[in-house]
Amino acid sequence: MALSLNLPTAGGTLAPYALRGTAPVKPDAGVKFNRIAYSAAHVVADPMAAIDPWLQCAVDWDTTIAYRRHLFSLGLGVAEAMDTAQRGMGLDWPTSLELIRRSLDAAKDVPGALVASGCGTDHLDIDSVKSVDDVIRGYEEQMAAIEALGGKLIVMASRALARVAKSPADYERVYDRILSQAKQPVVLHWLGDMFDPALAGYWGTKDVDAAMDTALGIIAAHPDKVDGIKISLLDKDKEIAMRRRLPAGVRMYTGDDFNYAELIAGDGFGSEPTHGKSDALLGIFDAIAPAASAALGALAQGDEKKFHDILGPTVPLSRHIFAAPTRFYKTGVVFMAWLNGHQKHFTMVGGQQSTRSLQHFAELFRLADAANLLEQPELAVRRMKTLLALHGVEG
Repeated sequence: MALSLNLPTAGGTLAPYALRGTAPVKPDAGVKFNRIAYSAAHVVADPMAAIDPWLQCAVDWDTTIAYRRHLFSLGLGVAEAMDTAQRGMGLDWPTSLELIRRSLDAAKDVPGALVASGCGTDHLDIDSVKSVDDVIRGYEEQMAAIEALGGKLIVMASRALARVAKSPADYERVYDRILSQAKQPVVLHWLGDMFDPALAGYWGTKDVDAAMDTALGIIAAHPDKVDGIKISLLDKDKEIAMRRRLPAGVRMYTGDDFNYAELIAGDGFGSEPTHGKSDALLGIFDAIAPAASAALGALAQGDEKKFHDILGPTVPLSRHIFAAPTRFYKTGVVFMAWLNGHQKHFTMVGGQQSTRSLQHFAELFRLADAANLLEQPELAVRRMKTLLALHGVEG
């Protein structure tokens, strides 16, 4: 007998829903990917901490690191202390640095495990930042702390820089300084304002093509210090255009949670391998980790049809999770972790579990089922019913 429950509809009524998904696909053991794939991983809040959740941050360290070990076991790298971990949206810099330290320690136990860590300026009092030099000092402080732990850097977009920069030349000055000091090649990070409105006009202009020119110029000046660039603009054509212009060997890490399947598969353009495909640094990989791993394994074995068969059904779910206001996508990622038994509660840093509606969660549940992503269907149904009851929906 199929599992079923009553779920809210967009019209505000209830309708019966019977699960129809099959068991989640399991990745083949020992398959090596032919793409680098980072999952931007979420943090698990500590609901027992005696804090004011909107003002203070408490992390369940054991469960948070256990989830990273789960990602490593699937062959995925971890992009640590990024937007998915609520960086700058509940997760402060001291807690971020502790998270980075613990993740790097966990990775030491896993041969080949990849960790890259967010380096930004979020510890600065933005109202006290008056100059580009203040931004440089902010980056350098976090850079030194992460590199002291042996960490690889993801140079995150800076709200402070977006606020004080007067022209593209200010961005060139900041990134020239940071890249010239980096101990190992870094990943640059271009986060669109749909993810963070405070980053509007990054690279010194609201013209995306002109902004791309500035970013490419910075990379071209330091190709040996740039492993790749992650762009999260939710515009596949812009990503492809930039990918084709990157210096030889510099990777495009797709951050496009709407079009990742086709961008990772690639179009085979050009003679330079990195021009014809994207690697991945994605928040959605946190929520669809087993499917992502299985699909990447199929792609590495030359089975592109299987890759799309596995990953294609996850795209509607991702587009729903990342629907506007896109910055609230973290709520859907944590909801998926709760449904699938990776944490015991649906509580988030900063109380962010309240950012989406019950109708949103109901549709997310349907789409997760359709994509064969409910790892423990009985548990998922019980937990969805718990959420419904908390909203006054019984039966």
